[in-house]
Amino acid sequence: MRMMNRLSGKRESRNTEGPQLDVRIIRTNKVFKTHKGGKTASWSILVVVGDNKGSVGLGLGKARGIPDAIRKAEEAARKNMFKVPMIGDTIPHEIVATSGTAEVVLRPAAPGTGVKAGGAVRACLEAAGVHNVLAKSLGSRNAINMAYATIEAFKSLTSPEDIAARRGMETKQLVPWIERARKEEAEHAAY
Repeated sequence: MRMMNRLSGKRESRNTEGPQLDVRIIRTNKVFKTHKGGKTASWSILVVVGDNKGSVGLGLGKARGIPDAIRKAEEAARKNMFKVPMIGDTIPHEIVATSGTAEVVLRPAAPGTGVKAGGAVRACLEAAGVHNVLAKSLGSRNAINMAYATIEAFKSLTSPEDIAARRGMETKQLVPWIERARKEEAEHAAY
């Protein structure tokens, strides 16, 4: 197993069976607890796991050693995975989400724009497989709160088909270009 910088970045998954997931370490934190005999150090690590095809999960792991904390965080993230609604390789609509005092604004972008985001938001977007999006962070820039705000934004997204069904309309009436986008998406998946 090859491991990049042990405190941040992209790692390869340990499991060879099952789907291969993109594991990214967002934040590490070394914490100390004072006992009668002295201080005990442990690690708190936040990890985002995604399949780069629309599924993503976030997990926090705490342990005395870094590898154990990463393993626990990865297991927690796998348990928390969910599907992100997407149109092609972008999100269906603009969304604003908060966690604590961190606020994240995500806007869909045209093909070729890329991921215009930084830090924890970028890691979450790339793990989910969103390739064209504009992001802006407002308020606190704490990496943990930013990651949780991004996950909240993903959970708040709805597909045009769901909105049309709730309104009792056809999707074509609500979003005229959706048929073309879904056809391009299917052609791209065929390759």
